[in-house]
Amino acid sequence: MRRVTGDRRPMWQTWAKVPTRLLPFADAATADLPLARLLRLSLFQVSVGMATVLLIGTLNRVMIVELGVGAWLVAALVALPILVAPFRALVGFRSDTHRSVLGWRRVPYIWLGTWLQFGGLAIMPFALILLSGDITYGPWWIGHASAALAFVLVGAGMQTTQTAGLALATDLAPEATRPRVVALMYVMLLLGMVAASAIFGLLLADFSQVRLIKVVQGAATVTMVLNLIALWKQEPRVLGRAAPGPSEGVDFRDAWSRLASRGRTRRFLAAVGMGTVAFSMQDIVLEPYGGEILKLGVGATTALTALMAAGALVAFGLAARWLGRGADPQRVAALGVLVGIAAFSAVIFAEPAQSPTLFRTGVVLIGFGGGLFSVGTLTAAMALDADGYKGLALGAWGGVQATCAGLAIAAGGALRDGVSSLATRGSLGEVLATPATGYAVVYHVEMLLLFTTLIAIGPLVRHPRRATAQSPSKFGLPAMPG
Repeated sequence: MRRVTGDRRPMWQTWAKVPTRLLPFADAATADLPLARLLRLSLFQVSVGMATVLLIGTLNRVMIVELGVGAWLVAALVALPILVAPFRALVGFRSDTHRSVLGWRRVPYIWLGTWLQFGGLAIMPFALILLSGDITYGPWWIGHASAALAFVLVGAGMQTTQTAGLALATDLAPEATRPRVVALMYVMLLLGMVAASAIFGLLLADFSQVRLIKVVQGAATVTMVLNLIALWKQEPRVLGRAAPGPSEGVDFRDAWSRLASRGRTRRFLAAVGMGTVAFSMQDIVLEPYGGEILKLGVGATTALTALMAAGALVAFGLAARWLGRGADPQRVAALGVLVGIAAFSAVIFAEPAQSPTLFRTGVVLIGFGGGLFSVGTLTAAMALDADGYKGLALGAWGGVQATCAGLAIAAGGALRDGVSSLATRGSLGEVLATPATGYAVVYHVEMLLLFTTLIAIGPLVRHPRRATAQSPSKFGLPAMPG
């Protein structure tokens, strides 16, 4: 065996000296659920992230710029998957109680979602080409109908796969490591989105209809492969019976009533919805605000996403430390709301001050506050699990977040356009007759919603004297919302 002399030593010895707390997710693994298996399971989140980038990023731009589709029609198509989001709770419940001849509960729903994604992506490029008017035979509406079908299929597949996949992850993970496991799933979602956006951008730089077909159908194939690898030998088979936990003969309405009656579930979900709307309305107007009002270049506005992500990552680290010391997750969420109020104030005052620095500070704080809010609500949502219905609880939380985020983005754009039109015509008075008025109204509405969210969270906060000295489980990097 080679001796180690001086400062030269094998790499494994160097890594072995790194404390576990400095290695994200290293302590999420257990003997029964090693890290390699966790990372393989998380591949379904990568496929969901890839589909998300296609729907709200790459194809959004391709339809408007290269294919010449109207922006209003593109917005309507992108919003169609929102119609499926409220059914995530039902999907989660069905995966809780599903009886399979093969003895699986989650796998059939993840596989169903995979096929829905595959089918939607397979027909999507042809549907978009027809939608652009490149059609020589057939009714004019065939492009609209096929494009709508493609978007609905992909959206339904994403929602089904993610809900059942997260429930499977919580099934496999011991309770002590469950927060870190779920967090790993969402971090993989973020990584999938980042990687997919870069790859799609490179592949479609030299755009043509044939290349569009190849790229989107290639994404369909990659989705199938990733999800198949993710599911391979993950869920144990329980032949002849449903998996343990939920009571027999309970329908969705009864299960939902039980969940809603636990503590203050309805108030919590209302707070999640309002907070999500408050942090999401700016998604579609933040970069245009920087470009149109503060005269920032394309590169500078593109960097805003990185700034917001950096703020969120800092929030994740701090929240992990606080929750590990027994902090109330509702207090963490409330702190995020307070930071969000300060963030939107900075963004608003950046216009009269003409200060890009103040604007960028506000963007970082938006990411920071949104990160704290997401961490707190995720941790609290995991405690909603009632009578073994993990899928129902996670589905309810995810459904509220997805629905409210989609509606908020659409409302933010519509509110900005409507108010700006009135302001530039002088209908709101001479003082407000500037392009910044529409943006400012959106940000003020978000601040109002944040104050309302604080009111909703207040009664949910644990009394300090009843707070435990230490959290029952250490919390790693928190989840990003889907």
